[in-house]
Amino acid sequence: MAAKTIDAGQLKNIFLAGAQRLEANKEWINELNVFPVPDGDTGTNMTLTIMSAVGEVQALANPDMESLAKAISSGSLRGARGNSGVILSQLLRGFTKEIKKVHVLNATVIANAFQRASETAYKAVMKPKEGTILTVAKGMADKASELAAETEDLEKLFAAIIEHGDYVLSQTPEMLPVLKEAGVVDSGGQGLMQVMKGCMDAFLGKEVDLSSMQAAAPRPAAAGSDVSTEDFDIKYGYCTEFMIHIDDRYTMEKELGFKAYLESIGDSIVVVSDDEIVKVHVHTNDPGLAIQKALTFGPLSRMKIDNMREEHQEKLIKEASKKAAAEAAKVEKAEEKAPEPRKEAGFVAVSVGEGMSEIFRGLGVDTLIEGGQTMNPSTEDILNAIDTVNADVVYILPNNKNIILAAEQAMRLSDDKRVVVVPSKTVPQGITAAISFMPGMSPEENLEIMTEEMSHVKTGQVTYAVRSTSLDGVEVHEGDIMGIDDHSILAVGRTVGDTSFELIEKLIDEESELLSIYYGSEVKEDEAHALLDRAQAAFPNLEIEMHNGGQPIYYYVMSVE
Repeated sequence: MAAKTIDAGQLKNIFLAGAQRLEANKEWINELNVFPVPDGDTGTNMTLTIMSAVGEVQALANPDMESLAKAISSGSLRGARGNSGVILSQLLRGFTKEIKKVHVLNATVIANAFQRASETAYKAVMKPKEGTILTVAKGMADKASELAAETEDLEKLFAAIIEHGDYVLSQTPEMLPVLKEAGVVDSGGQGLMQVMKGCMDAFLGKEVDLSSMQAAAPRPAAAGSDVSTEDFDIKYGYCTEFMIHIDDRYTMEKELGFKAYLESIGDSIVVVSDDEIVKVHVHTNDPGLAIQKALTFGPLSRMKIDNMREEHQEKLIKEASKKAAAEAAKVEKAEEKAPEPRKEAGFVAVSVGEGMSEIFRGLGVDTLIEGGQTMNPSTEDILNAIDTVNADVVYILPNNKNIILAAEQAMRLSDDKRVVVVPSKTVPQGITAAISFMPGMSPEENLEIMTEEMSHVKTGQVTYAVRSTSLDGVEVHEGDIMGIDDHSILAVGRTVGDTSFELIEKLIDEESELLSIYYGSEVKEDEAHALLDRAQAAFPNLEIEMHNGGQPIYYYVMSVE
């Protein structure tokens, strides 16, 4: 008998199966990156995004459609990383908005949800580009709307939607010539199709092994925790539960930060709140750390700590109580101090490499988020950083084109500060933007000034090729050293020094006045200065600066102004 509806319990399993298939194929999706550089992270970003929602979904024992929709939407929204992850979170957000008020899904509801998902994702992107995950999503939405009027059989509906999605994906190289030249389909679209196919497997009743799914990457045990060697099979030994009687300091942003903190010290996290109470459940090796943090939001009640290893229970509960009391005293003392005056403006910057970070600190950046290529920060990471800046206006420097959407999503979610996203696509652009900031000017004026100054910055980067390809008419072989600018490959060679110098020659023109070179963690100081000497000899009238950036992956990052 043909299945015509899906209830919340079924949808939960279907969603988890989709996430599992994406996770299993993330490395393959990473390899679909157009540029053969070692930073293809579409699969990783999409997986981390959906796994943030998996944690919330797994915590629902018997969900109804509304609670399931909220878990999927809120989890993916705050965990979104990279452009592909943000778009996936918006697809899930649109889909769940459409289904949250129904009890079961039928063909019509599903078609409407696909359409709303596509519309929501398109609206989230300032300049949508066809030949991407957006195109694949829209193609499936259109097919769903077409077929919903013809059949109630969900198996036929899903099969046709996926078949059409695969077809649209196969056409993405025809829409984006750069995909065709590289011989790949759009990686984000492929990631979306993996989610769909995993969902289909679960719908058809195929056995899907969800036991290996991790809602978050494994984290080290909290420092100072008392874990005996015979208990290594249980990672977090203490089941900790309590209720917080919240005060007016508890905001949505702080709840997101609280959840992120709990994830750093444990797992199996559930944080459910209403207007007055927050119920908390976490498995951790140090209950005191969870209790200490919770006390900053209000008094606690119904505290319960169970030792899942059945050892040292009394000792650790006493230690937790002592730590909680000490933290409560610290909180009380801190509240007695006069708060620091709020600044007019502050900065958050994404940076990687101690040298790069030190430069941003010297320019007055308040909070640094470690990240960049291969490690894009999530929307929640950016929200937490915004929360640490005591300023009326917070400027965000993403310093990577793949982080701008997540920053803009954080901007929309922040409600107690004016947040301005400066669209810096590289670290040199971010440095220029920070230098160009003018105190006393309005956010609109500063954004215009910083954006204008960034437009005069040309960025070059030197790294190695992870696969062979042909791009922009340039033949690249695996292991080659490449010099790339903001758009294309400018130099290819076998040595870092020669390729870097060739890149410098391509970047410099008659109007160039300043060359800044930042050498990475894999470059020795004498090698960097040899390149500096070579550049100074070739361009004696050009001002050249050398800095130890300490960045991974890229041997050199350069800027020409």
